[in-house]
Amino acid sequence: QVQLVESGGGLVQPGGSLRLSCAASGGIFSINTMGWYRQAPGNERELVATIASGGRTNYADSVKGRFTISRDDAKNTAYLQMNSLKPEDTAVYYCQWAYGNLEVWGQGTLVTVSS
Repeated sequence: QVQLVESGGGLVQPGGSLRLSCAASGGIFSINTMGWYRQAPGNERELVATIASGGRTNYADSVKGRFTISRDDAKNTAYLQMNSLKPEDTAVYYCQWAYGNLEVWGQGTLVTVSS
């Protein structure tokens, strides 16, 4: 089965940047869709961005122009570059591997945006 490991979270000041990584193993990475989701305390998990196998991307309105999702199929890794971070971006960020009726989630990495 596919396994995902996120990394790159941490504490950053408002206006700062972070890059999250999601390393996948056990699947055919090049043909799947990868996604990033986030969940803040008391909130439901929400979509941040997705990227299809052909490179097509989709973003939540709240992060458009600030976040960029990408994938490196040779490294079986997806990324989320987060710029101009705001306190409301504080959440646990999860990556998702999806293909057909299959979905696999990583364990999450905490991003805290605070001065």
